[in-house]
Amino acid sequence: MTTATPTAVPTGMTAQALLDALRSNTLVLSEIAMRYGIETHPARPEAPPVLSTSYDVQRLLGREMAVLAQEQLRVLLLDAKNRLVGQRVVYQGNISQVMVRIAEVLRPAIVEAVPSFIMVHNHPSGDPEPSAADVALTKEIYRVARLLELDLVEHVVVGREGFVSFKDRGIIPCQT
Repeated sequence: MTTATPTAVPTGMTAQALLDALRSNTLVLSEIAMRYGIETHPARPEAPPVLSTSYDVQRLLGREMAVLAQEQLRVLLLDAKNRLVGQRVVYQGNISQVMVRIAEVLRPAIVEAVPSFIMVHNHPSGDPEPSAADVALTKEIYRVARLLELDLVEHVVVGREGFVSFKDRGIIPCQT
């Protein structure tokens, strides 16, 4: 059995340079995970949660995502009974925005062959109020998902000041 020894900060490297290098490596690892479909939050051995409401999504991810320094978009993959079968970070942006391709958002649901999914993203500002761009993107993803026979169940925006449900606001139609 080998024991890892802590590595010292290289001579001449400032704490800021070390933090910058760490941030850079974190972004690279996130990109690799996205590109190769590596789950960044592996499933837990207990029974998967059922996500039927925006409150379920908030309970699952609210505390974690509310404090993120960068905007992040996640897709929660659901089975036919709305049980969580996977979670993917599909985009990570900067402090105020994420540039999103619809195909990248839908890819995890298509690859995993799930019938439905939930989108969740955070607002690092703390205010969960969706922007006009958030609303337009959600409507377009909903439209394209329906063409592919996928159900966008919900889109939740998380902030430190609470959360907003696109379904509760009528932006995503309720399925009957």
